[in-house]
Amino acid sequence: MRGKTITYWISTIFVVCIMAVSGGLAILHASPFMRALAHLGYPPYFSNLLGVGKLVGIFVLLLPGLPRMKEWAYVAFAITVLSACYSHFSSGDGLLALDPLVTFGALVASYNLRPADRRLSDPSRI
Repeated sequence: MRGKTITYWISTIFVVCIMAVSGGLAILHASPFMRALAHLGYPPYFSNLLGVGKLVGIFVLLLPGLPRMKEWAYVAFAITVLSACYSHFSSGDGLLALDPLVTFGALVASYNLRPADRRLSDPSRI
């Protein structure tokens, strides 16, 4: 059980760090982030949506309780990461398009290894 908890926290902290850095860069409209966003074909205002969404999702994942919100945060992060893969692929970035899959793998591990107090008690009530 201890190994499962440690793996959960390692994968969760990895996801949180990735989302915090990218969310912070998005909110600050950092030049490299904005160039990458333009390369992918997104308008500048999309940076605000991504940044706020990522930062809110981080808080939801880290705060105790809120199991239903955690479900939504995991889904939103999965959509964001898989969309990043598709966007990079569609923009001709080759193997760079696979980089977000590392984050997706950590996200899946975090989701599957969640402790009971971070899960919905009755999943059918989503």
